[in-house]
Amino acid sequence: MNAMLPLPSFEFDDKILMQGAEISRKLDQLRVEKFPPNAKKTLRLFAMAEVAHYLGVSPNNLKRLHLDGKGPVPVTSTGGRRFYTAEQMLELRHYLDKNGKSDAKKYVPHRKPGDRLQVIAVVNFKGGSGKTTTTAHLAQHLALTGHRVLAIDLDPQASLSALHGFQPELDRNPSLYDSIRYDEQRKPLSEVILKTNFPSLDIIPANLELQEYEYDTPLAMQNSSEGKRFFTRLGKALAEVDSQYDVVVIDCPPQLGYLTLTALTAASSVLITVHPQMLDLMSMSQFLLMLGNITKTIKRAGADVKMDWLRYLITRYEPTDVPQAQMLGFMHSMLAEEILKSPMLKSTAISDAGLTKQSLYEVERANFNRDTYDRAIECMDAVNFEIQGLIHRAWGRL
Repeated sequence: MNAMLPLPSFEFDDKILMQGAEISRKLDQLRVEKFPPNAKKTLRLFAMAEVAHYLGVSPNNLKRLHLDGKGPVPVTSTGGRRFYTAEQMLELRHYLDKNGKSDAKKYVPHRKPGDRLQVIAVVNFKGGSGKTTTTAHLAQHLALTGHRVLAIDLDPQASLSALHGFQPELDRNPSLYDSIRYDEQRKPLSEVILKTNFPSLDIIPANLELQEYEYDTPLAMQNSSEGKRFFTRLGKALAEVDSQYDVVVIDCPPQLGYLTLTALTAASSVLITVHPQMLDLMSMSQFLLMLGNITKTIKRAGADVKMDWLRYLITRYEPTDVPQAQMLGFMHSMLAEEILKSPMLKSTAISDAGLTKQSLYEVERANFNRDTYDRAIECMDAVNFEIQGLIHRAWGRL
């Protein structure tokens, strides 16, 4: 028998740099092929039934508007079906809000003077809980239902950014670090906000430089009063653009560091994603204990941590999985009031859409098995409408 040759040694840093660069190059090539000519994402047309669903009216009402020559003119297919762009959906909202009956519901759900900017921190200590998927779909849903939304990618891995068509290592986009750093290079938040392919949805993308905040903050805490009050930095940055948005949704990194603490201190509400498995629940319990103790510490340092609501979202749930159903029952026995009524079901439609860096709101229904897509979007809407209801209740609306 031939003796096995020893494995050759290699330079680890050179190897991973080369592999990282090659992956980035291939991803950029894929992106340019997918979103020509300028590698920017566009957005599909929305069928009349979808538009009616997100506006809260009947399809017949929209059809009547079109036949009466009122509102934006939809695209009509050869089969007679009517489609609207997302921009036209917003135009319809403003038309209905202005011309609807006096007792009509509010079609433009912007916050009123005195309403608190809703800042939702989406958190979990463990990766793979569906945090980024939840953040992306919530932000896009809120935009489709008429809210002015800012999404903040606070995870240096930048998955939320990638889902919206930004590849940080190639695009060289700014990140929130530019607005919360401690030196003279700090920029106003308005200078790091970018547009997405969804009207009314802006984003602050992420990049690896965000990780510098984790290293800078301990040093700043030793050397300056700014560092000792690091937890105020995001709230102060948001004050500049407060009047421009109704909701801010933050995708926090899967760790309890200074970035997450800074986000939580600026938040008005917290959404914790959890996969109903024993190991995930154990991880979450440790996260909650650590978070609670650290929050007490920063409150003693002057942090004002006041939340309008806290909810747990069950993600990647499979109702036919008996251990998962048992774990969900276990969680309900302890957290019944705080668990969202609608779980996020595990769906191939969500994962398949993600393969092309798209959300359920972006993909064409025709590209999927219709039953699979319809179940997934129905589930997604149920979750997001429930969260939207919490936002409106925080503003004192029924």
